[in-house]
Amino acid sequence: MPEEDLVEIKFRLYDGSDIGPFRYSSASTIEMLKERIISEWPKGKSVIPKSATEIKLINFGKILENSKTVAQCQIPFGELSAGVMVMHVVVQPSQTKTKAEKKIDESKKFACSCCIM
Repeated sequence: MPEEDLVEIKFRLYDGSDIGPFRYSSASTIEMLKERIISEWPKGKSVIPKSATEIKLINFGKILENSKTVAQCQIPFGELSAGVMVMHVVVQPSQTKTKAEKKIDESKKFACSCCIM
């Protein structure tokens, strides 16, 4: 892999800590980066992503699509070619509820109350 084809990226988490920096090919996809983030996630954090779908990567104010490559996400100016690219990581846990949680929600839905004066 040619040296100029590699991009150094670190991932900034919600609490200001970092994962990386790591070197990636500019042909690597955002999906591949998300999988690496999950495998390198620090122990002891209060928020832990379970899958890549729970992670959003933000670079220069834009949420990156899974199908895009690192090369497509770089800024066009090129002033960071010798530096480290920083991507911000946002974790959005999925909203799927367990059966027990659904039953509790349904029981609240049909509750009524009376007040006799």
